[in-house]
Amino acid sequence: MMSCPFARARRVLALILVSTAPLAAACSGAGADADRSAEAGAVTVTAVTAAEQPVARFIRVSGTLTAQEQAEVAAEIAGRVVATPVERGTRVAPGGELVRIAATEVEAQAREAQANAAQIEARLGIANGSPFEVEKVAEVANAQAGRQLARADYDRARTLHAQQLLSQAEYDQRRAQVEAAERQYDVARNSAEQQYQALMGARARVTVAQKALADTVVRAPFAGAVGERFVSVGDYVTRGTKVASVMRVDPLRVELTVPEQYVSLVAEGRAVTFEVDAYPGETFTGQVRYVSPSVAAETRALLVEAVVPNPAGRLKPGFFATARIEEANTQPGILVPAAAVRTIAGTARVFVVAGDRAEERIVMAGQAVGNQVEITDGLKAGERVAVTGADQLVDGVRVVVR
Repeated sequence: MMSCPFARARRVLALILVSTAPLAAACSGAGADADRSAEAGAVTVTAVTAAEQPVARFIRVSGTLTAQEQAEVAAEIAGRVVATPVERGTRVAPGGELVRIAATEVEAQAREAQANAAQIEARLGIANGSPFEVEKVAEVANAQAGRQLARADYDRARTLHAQQLLSQAEYDQRRAQVEAAERQYDVARNSAEQQYQALMGARARVTVAQKALADTVVRAPFAGAVGERFVSVGDYVTRGTKVASVMRVDPLRVELTVPEQYVSLVAEGRAVTFEVDAYPGETFTGQVRYVSPSVAAETRALLVEAVVPNPAGRLKPGFFATARIEEANTQPGILVPAAAVRTIAGTARVFVVAGDRAEERIVMAGQAVGNQVEITDGLKAGERVAVTGADQLVDGVRVVVR
């Protein structure tokens, strides 16, 4: 009878063990389910580390495209226009014909000037461009021969006179003949020199006449395009009358206005990129060639000129340009991929990965550098930001970084 209490105790313990086993199993399953639920609630992202790198900075300015060279070409002589081989927009080479003026009268004047010069050359014995030699002029040569003959006669007369074989009268006559021959020689030389100077004047008139003949064709001063033609066939033009305007459009100049506070950041040789309304979304590139030595007092701005290649002629003088000039100095900046920056209501935001959580940051975005964006405030170098999957993130959400 004493064994009954022990038997009852064993039965109670067995019942307790049987009843607690399902509870333990249920608790273990609940823990695993919680872990799986937490893993399923995390957002998978890729992250990059914000890096500090040298950044080429730019000044945003505006300006106008102008022709590299522009000239209003005028007639050099008076006359009637007989031909106009160009129109607006016609491409011309250096020396290309713009207008032709009647040349009949000018041609006659040129022939007359050449004939006068040739006449004097023949008189001086100059042929085929040979140099002028005064002793070879016919008059001078004759005078030289007469002088030599007179000297020879005088020498003989002096000998005879010394021997008292020639009278004093004849001796004086020979001496006078020598003096006369000397003067004739000098006169001949002087006359030849005068004729040579006259030849120089005649040749100058030939040059003037030939230039006038050449000026009957008004030519382009440089390669470019005709902007405007001001005369037509039959018009009478005088010296100085404008007949056409010519512009050199390759390369073009971009005249930019830079505010005073950016003067120290601009230098010759820096790159310039710009856009024009005629070609939206397309960027053109040039190079700073000239920086004004002074700031305009009215605008407190600096004039900067850049040169832009224009081989196809797509850019036109007068286009308005919105440009960026590369600053002379580079400064470091914090760069992140552009995909990591979200802009909502004008505010830029990134998600910083801190452990297994995403932290939303409001940042200040700077300029774009390729496929990256500079962050000027709100982010430090070395912090990791979410890139892919960032559009699914909210502040504080759990993340899994791939």
